[in-house]
Amino acid sequence: MIRFKTLTLFGCLLGSSTIFAASNDVDPEHTVTTTEYKTVVTRKYMAVTANPHATEAATAMLAKGGSAVDATIAAQLVLGLVEPQSSGIGGGAFMVYYDAGKKIVTSFDGRETAPASASADMFLQADGTPQKFFEALVGGRSVGVPGVVAMMELAHQKYGRLPWKSLFDPAIKLAQEGFEVSPRLANLLAEEHYPGLKPFSDTRAYFYPDNQPLQAGQLLKNPAYAETLSILANEGAKAFYHGRLAQQLVAVVRNSPVNPSGMTEQDLAGYRAIERQPACGPYQAYIICGMGPPSSGGLTVLQIMMMAQSYDMSGMATNDLPTLHRFTQLSRLAYADRDLYIADPDFVQVPQQALLNTTYLRDRAKLASGDQDHGKMDPGQLPQQHAWAEGDVGEFPSTSHLSIVDQRGNAVSMTTSIEMGFGSGLMVNGFLLNNQLTDFSFIPSRDGKPVINRIEPGKRPRSSMSPTIVLDQQQRLKLLIGSPGGSRIIDYVTQPMLAVLAGNAPIGIAANLPHITNRNDYTALEQNTPLADQESWFSEHGHTVKVIDLNSGLHAIEVTTEGYLGGVDTRREGLAAGQ
Repeated sequence: MIRFKTLTLFGCLLGSSTIFAASNDVDPEHTVTTTEYKTVVTRKYMAVTANPHATEAATAMLAKGGSAVDATIAAQLVLGLVEPQSSGIGGGAFMVYYDAGKKIVTSFDGRETAPASASADMFLQADGTPQKFFEALVGGRSVGVPGVVAMMELAHQKYGRLPWKSLFDPAIKLAQEGFEVSPRLANLLAEEHYPGLKPFSDTRAYFYPDNQPLQAGQLLKNPAYAETLSILANEGAKAFYHGRLAQQLVAVVRNSPVNPSGMTEQDLAGYRAIERQPACGPYQAYIICGMGPPSSGGLTVLQIMMMAQSYDMSGMATNDLPTLHRFTQLSRLAYADRDLYIADPDFVQVPQQALLNTTYLRDRAKLASGDQDHGKMDPGQLPQQHAWAEGDVGEFPSTSHLSIVDQRGNAVSMTTSIEMGFGSGLMVNGFLLNNQLTDFSFIPSRDGKPVINRIEPGKRPRSSMSPTIVLDQQQRLKLLIGSPGGSRIIDYVTQPMLAVLAGNAPIGIAANLPHITNRNDYTALEQNTPLADQESWFSEHGHTVKVIDLNSGLHAIEVTTEGYLGGVDTRREGLAAGQ
């Protein structure tokens, strides 16, 4: 058993560093020992988001007696302003919600949809080969019908407590009066790694005034966004999908000078957010619930966690190298199933029960045994016939995540995105538009079989977003967690969850462990961390290793006997706060 002393500080952020002590079950020679973390403990309510302004907006709603959903909406609207590269009302989101009174979990699907003009070959070149990702993502063609606004309203109608209009006040005020540009946003603009900002005049003028990138600390106002939010506050979500705002959005994507879209006003008018059953399964004495398809995150996280029950994974809390090796092999198996079996359930039959069958997963887990990397794993053979093929998808590491618990114990874990950082590059009415259609497979068929995640009109692209809620055996809240990170989100979420549930690490430590991922390809070790120094150990155990940047943004809340323990990923600019 690994024991940690929990540090308590009410209403404030705590920065610290800890040296792990290995348990008797972990070989100290194979343990990576240092991490930096931030944590905070509150007793009444808590919000953890990627930006202090968003956390402040959320806690303001909670202080007024608002629900977790109210606080989430206020935070999302602010994130779209202060962290526009990651999420916003021009994108989509998945929300997992816990009702403390009824002890139930539900989920809300605000994923974008492909317009009626979309076709399976829309990202193919004249010779039949796929477009390069960075060519396909820019401009109107990659834009899916945004779902965030409709999803927020649907969730608010069921679980909101404060007036809809009041939730917009913090973001409107910030947009009108201005906010200081964060170092992260300024650095991304200075690096100019994204190709889609400067080709478009409105976007260039906002992010590169006088042809110079915004500077950290610079006061930035967005009156167009304030006006948009004022319309939505007064008229509701229908104003986003009908009327002037919808007309202007459609005009921007159809008239894009790069990759114009065929989207119409009818595509927006026909959008619907959906309340769906979450994907839930057991891990030891816990119940884990995540987002079901069209996200692959919930099922894939569950597969890893349920297979992990066959092994002692307590070493995840101490970065024990043999345990991390085992984790990569379990991840290989789950990603293999993900690529073949999961897509939009309104278009394909996803074999969810079979994928989470305990006997099936127990047998699959045996394939992760041994101390050598097994290489690329094959998907499991399920009882029913399956006529689909795997595809290639370029999910990139943008996105944002927030975790919130209100004073009644209700909770939201929400991951939100516009896909690639800065989305399509197109800006309308003060917000950026997504490029989520590039989350579909560019290749429509393989070996004579249709690719399961191919593009179809009205379809929602598969995602790896993994907002997760963990309950104890009495169905009481234990943990909220999620992260940005593209297709690596699944491993980003599962690694700290195992550290907490199997290794008893507090979430502040677990959220800041050096990352290791394997998407059934190569083993990635996070650069500039102690784990990167173990490249030779993994190579000796058969792994193909790459030491790369693994930039997550884990924002989590753990329920402890002392209260709500906030976990903030120091790789981003997040803040945990509450009362």
